[in-house]
Amino acid sequence: MSSSQAGGSAKLLSQTREQGYFIEFRSRYALSYGHTYAVFGRTNASGAMINPEVAGLAPATNDAAPYVLGHFFPVPAETGASDGDLEEEYRSASWRIMLSEAEYNKVVAFIRKLKEKSRVWHASVYNCNAFVAEIARSMGYQSPGIWLRPQEFITRLREMNGG
Repeated sequence: MSSSQAGGSAKLLSQTREQGYFIEFRSRYALSYGHTYAVFGRTNASGAMINPEVAGLAPATNDAAPYVLGHFFPVPAETGASDGDLEEEYRSASWRIMLSEAEYNKVVAFIRKLKEKSRVWHASVYNCNAFVAEIARSMGYQSPGIWLRPQEFITRLREMNGG
């Protein structure tokens, strides 16, 4: 590789970092066994998130009954942010991946389609881990089994993919 090619590659990498597009797979503590979700958006020069968006799958209520019932049959779900998702004291594991603008646009388009079609939550069939696993696989990453606790799921996801 010539020095001009190497300089061009370094410049491209620098521009990608400056643009600050990211996705972060996260888990957090909760009263139950926790929650798995994705945070995505842009970062500023110091790496802080700017207007992050959240995508996750959970029963569409704050009532405990659907969570219990969702272990036996599907219950209505929501796919946005839930209480505690962006609060650092509740985070139990995370894996941030910096993206180019094109990669970011592709994964955001996938997330939006996934959110539209994900209407039910079932603890053992289609849970928050399964939702995040679909996002990770759409990006070409391997995913662990969906029956892990959220913290273990995110930790294994990161480890399986060299993060």
